[in-house]
Order: sequence, then C-alpha cells, then structure tokens
Amino acid sequence: MTEWTDEYDVVVVGSGGGALTGAFAAASAGLRTAVLEKTGLFGGTSSYSGGSIWLPGTQVQERAGLPDSTELARTYLRTLLGDAESDRQDAYVDTAPAVVEFLERDPNIEFEFRAFPDYYRADGRLDTGRSINALDLDPADIGDLASLVRPELDQDRTGQGHVPGQLIGGRALIGRLLSAIAGTGNADLRPDTALTELVVEDGRVVGVVATHQGETVRIKANRGVLMAAGGIEANDDARGEHGTPGKADWSMGPIGANTGDAIAAGVAAGGATALLDQAWFCPGVAQPDGTAAFLVGIRGGIVVDANGDRYLNESLPYDQFGRAMHAHDADESSWMIFDSREGGGLPGISIPNTAPAKHLEAGTWVQADTLEELAAKAGLPADSVRASVEQFNDYAKLGVDESFHRGEDPYDNFFCPPNGNPNSALTAIENGPFFAARIVLSDLGCKGGLVTDVDGRVLRADGTAIAGLYAAGNTSASLSGKVYPGPGVPLGTAMTFSYRAARHMAQ
Repeated sequence: MTEWTDEYDVVVVGSGGGALTGAFAAASAGLRTAVLEKTGLFGGTSSYSGGSIWLPGTQVQERAGLPDSTELARTYLRTLLGDAESDRQDAYVDTAPAVVEFLERDPNIEFEFRAFPDYYRADGRLDTGRSINALDLDPADIGDLASLVRPELDQDRTGQGHVPGQLIGGRALIGRLLSAIAGTGNADLRPDTALTELVVEDGRVVGVVATHQGETVRIKANRGVLMAAGGIEANDDARGEHGTPGKADWSMGPIGANTGDAIAAGVAAGGATALLDQAWFCPGVAQPDGTAAFLVGIRGGIVVDANGDRYLNESLPYDQFGRAMHAHDADESSWMIFDSREGGGLPGISIPNTAPAKHLEAGTWVQADTLEELAAKAGLPADSVRASVEQFNDYAKLGVDESFHRGEDPYDNFFCPPNGNPNSALTAIENGPFFAARIVLSDLGCKGGLVTDVDGRVLRADGTAIAGLYAAGNTSASLSGKVYPGPGVPLGTAMTFSYRAARHMAQ
C-alpha cells in the first residue's frame, strides 16, 4: 500500500493554458486540486504564445458581431480533417461556447476578439479569423501571483529572475487563470515539482510520484490525474526515436521543460500514443546561442535554399511554411534575403528579437553592399541569388507572384502595411546594404502524445480507457493530425479537453 505524502481529489501536471483551465474547472466544482509545475514559473509554452485561442461560436464572437457558429467551425474542421477524429472534432466545437461561458463567469477572466485569419481556404473559414484573446493584464491586479507567470521570451529563454511588465498575449491568459484558481480557495500551486511516475493500483491511476527540491513526494488523486505538460519537443532522443523533424534547441518551449515526462509516464501506465513524428511547425531565425526565434508575419524579403532559389510563398501560415521547409529538405539550409528598407531590421516578427549587431557578430546574419558579396558570405551561389531577387522584384512591380502566389490569400497580407505597390505582400529588395539571416525549422511544440477520447481519458491500444488518467494539450495526440487549422487551435483544444476532463472527474 502506497504511503501518501499529500492527498487531493485532482492532480494536474503542467501549468499552461490547458492545464490551468482544467485545474480551475476542477477546483470550481469543489474538488481539491493540486497543480504541479516542473519549473519555478507557471505558463509553459502558453506564456510565450501570442495568446490566440481558437474557441469558435462563443459569446465573445457574438459580442464582436462575427458571423461565426459551432456549425460553421465544424464545417471548416471537417473540410480540412475529414472524418478522422470526428467525435473529438464535434466535442471540441460543441463544448467551446460552454468553456468560454464558464471562464467568463469569473471576474478575473475576460476575452475579446482580435482579427487573425484562419489558415486555410476551406468551407467554413473566416477571413477575419474567429480566435479570441484574454484581455491584457496589469501585474498589480493579481499581486504576488504575477511573479509566478513565466515572462516574455528572452534570449536566454530561462525567464528566471525577470520582473514581469504588462501581461499580454499568453501571459495575460496565464495570469488571469492563476488568479481565478487562487480565488476558488480550493487549489494549491506547487512549482518546482516534477512528475516521475504514475501510481497504478488495480488498473486505475490513483496518484503520482514527483520530486520537489530533491525530495520524493507521493500525491494521491482520488478522482484522477490530468496531464497537460507539453510534448517531447525538448527531448532530442525522443525526437530521433520517433522521426520528429527539427531539433530541441530550435523548439520554442521553455528551457528545462517539455521533455516528454508525462507522455512517458502515461505509456508506462499502459497508454497508447500517436502522431509523435508531428509538431506545430514554424520557421525559426537561427540565434547566436544555437537556439531559434519564432518567425512570423513576414512582410518583406525572400527565403532561398542552399542553391539560392526560392522554394515557397514566404507569407504562408507558419506551420505550412515549416512543412514546406521540411518537404524541400531545407530544415537548416535556408536563408532570408532582405534589404535595408527597415533600417537593417528583419522584415518580420522574430520572437525573441535579438539585435542585428549580435547576429552579425555571431555569423547567424551576414551583411554586404552587393548581392554577390552577400551570397559569398552566406555560402550561396551568387548567380542564383541575384536571379531570385531580380525575379521577385519583377513580381513586386507586377503585383503578382507567378511562382508561389504570395499575397493572394488574406493571411499573406495580414502583416503587410500598404507599400504603394499593387500587392502589399510584395516589396522589392533593392536598398543596400543587403542582409541574409539563417532560417531553420522550428516548432511551437510537438503535437503527438497519448491517445485520448472525447473527455480526455487516456486510452490503451485496444481502445479502453485507463481509469483515473486524463491528458490534454501537447501531452495528447492532437485531433488536427498533420494540419494546423487556425491561430489558437493548440490552446483551444488544450483548454476544451482539460475542461471536459475536469467535468468528467467531477461527475
């Protein structure tokens, strides 16, 4: 018989948007809840995100006057994903309004619509997007809890010792959820507590073993354990085993977390897995320290391969961009060519945004007065680079990218201010000096993990549920397969299935 250190109704492993939604739902239902966070800061990868949440057909879209509905969202997902995971697709969109209504009942939580187009041309798409965001938050409004929120992504990616400024994006969501959880008076936040294994008795998960400050703790969970602690993105061995493209150093998760511990524990308890070769891909700006910065919102320049040739629409949604890189065998051999139109800064959003001088010193960027010199410094064929730039400049004057159709989709132009040309996504590269930035295949986390049902219950290979064990977010296999439908689907699905898991445990 296990000797327990502590006892709760629900133990939640992880502290991103999904985990905290589940913890809040459980605590609000009267269940004593513990939130175990491996590091000293709460929020995980969610805190580094822009905070978009794809929860369709809710009261937030209704307040904004959007022509959205759960049926329209269902049509969009079915068109993209087919009938695979149709039961979880339905559970997702049908539950989304209830998730938002439940969260907004708490005075600490409020959302608003912020335009960001869905990522695919498909029936049910909204060109304006349908994602919602938590309102920005003054750290003073949540007191000491603000010091627990993982701050914005900085160059060293640790976040330790930083004093948070205004909480925006994913950090606003995490701050608001932490405040709501604290307000229940029914939950404990336990940082620096790392899951090591699940305790299984008579086929049921009844608790967890974890380490805290070098000590082993055994925490009983009378109703269940919800694991929403990220995927295998920071574990190169696991990535290699499952053939997941990219590298741990290039992933956007926080340092010291997301090594697949929860997935491994679930497998040891009998859980099946799927999609472990998949991730939420994106291009990354190679950093001087060997990591990568999330690149989104490209509004200028072109991307070329090792032969100096363009091979994609640079304004693609980031997951499609990353998949195009991998399909072209250009995971670490791409360069972004741009000019001095923005004072030598990258014509796109880089998170973190490392100073150009540091890049140039490290050689992750190169600079030259001519395209030929630039190509030589980057190790690219000069003739091909010049030809690629000249062809793109012709397209910019014409307003039509005849090779890759850049600027023909609402998403392509979303980040592009008017430039006086027929197509705002096409701006000529002509103002020297010129720059080249090394681009690598990055990701926002891996999307493979434990197989789950509509209530987040972890399933065995034979389809039966493991009693007492639930998973959500990147600890579970995504219902979207190899597709990234729109901004905030990772957060939206994590929050929805964590909510459903908590509700199932409360029944």
